[in-house]
Amino acid sequence: MNQYLSPIAANLPPSGIRKFFDLVSTMKNVISLGVGEPDFVTPWTVRESGIFSLEQGQTMYTSNSGLMELRQALSWNMEKKLGLEYNPHDEILITVGASEAVDLAMRALLGPGDALLLTDPAYVSYGPCATLAGAEVHYVPTREEEDFRVRVEDLERVYTPNAKVLVLSYPNNPTGAIMTWEDYQPIAKFVQDHDLIVVADEIYSDLSYGGSHTAFASLPNMRNRTLHISGFSKSYAMTGWRIGYVAGHHDFIQAMTRIHQYTMLCAPITAQLAALEAVRSAEQAMQDMVATYDRRRRLMVHGFRKMGLSCFEPLGAFYTFPSIKVTGLTSEEFANELLQEEKVAVVPGTAFGPSGEGHIRCSYAYSTEQIQEALTRMERFVSKRIR
Repeated sequence: MNQYLSPIAANLPPSGIRKFFDLVSTMKNVISLGVGEPDFVTPWTVRESGIFSLEQGQTMYTSNSGLMELRQALSWNMEKKLGLEYNPHDEILITVGASEAVDLAMRALLGPGDALLLTDPAYVSYGPCATLAGAEVHYVPTREEEDFRVRVEDLERVYTPNAKVLVLSYPNNPTGAIMTWEDYQPIAKFVQDHDLIVVADEIYSDLSYGGSHTAFASLPNMRNRTLHISGFSKSYAMTGWRIGYVAGHHDFIQAMTRIHQYTMLCAPITAQLAALEAVRSAEQAMQDMVATYDRRRRLMVHGFRKMGLSCFEPLGAFYTFPSIKVTGLTSEEFANELLQEEKVAVVPGTAFGPSGEGHIRCSYAYSTEQIQEALTRMERFVSKRIR
């Protein structure tokens, strides 16, 4: 029946992450370091808020833009934490996860003939969402020796006159890289000089270990050129609640809301009320989770270096992205052979773009015991392949 599919849908590749873990699901006794999901449950005060809302019969639609109380709380939170000011009435949209915000941004900004500049490696959704909007995708490589930070020289090499949007996702999934205020300054000048719009996916902003997070929209003249995307899945362990948001110039938000009202209508009210409680009361719970991630982060980096793999120290998110080049295997070969021989699941770096070759992604959103056992198995596997 493929002849009835649109060419774009028919040729859209499956997620490199999901494709690999479909295989994992058929195996037993596997230690998985692959899924980017907190191993914590949502804080109790947040869960209780959702339960109470159901008990009170709060099961109706909200406005397309989301609950005003939540938008107001987010406006206050962004100003307090990031120095960003957005009007909750027309510059913030509540979405079904940050993933919907990404999709809406691509569809609102891009069309046939346009091009997206995508830093690489990057989360798997950006390119396909741009493709679904009819746009071209041009990869901007980042490298381990430069701490996986995007450089103007690489942007200049990849730039094409039909480029319209640049995606920046820092702290980065899969590398754990961050960008500082100083790093961003030449990027902001490039954006202004080339009249680009930036989609800044900063969902890991609270999971920063080397200092405070810099929001790209906070740079001079970037506020109205940036769509600031975030959510609750990672910081508050709320993946299954599917709640995110986007903030930006009212013209952009209005266009995204028009698409949103025809597809999702609104985010679920239960999740919105839970998110409101998270902003109000779950800061300490979040900080406790971050402290635990920090300890696991150092354990994992030390483990990879001890077994002879070069491993960039991540300063954000909850992933490591060690190089496996010394083994002589491709990322795909390494992941497949490791899974078959030692029952440890990791994600091939190529799932995140061309620059991911020679690397694997390992999440430390798992217990210390699981991480230690996985490292033991991986060291045994690697020792047989390093000469």
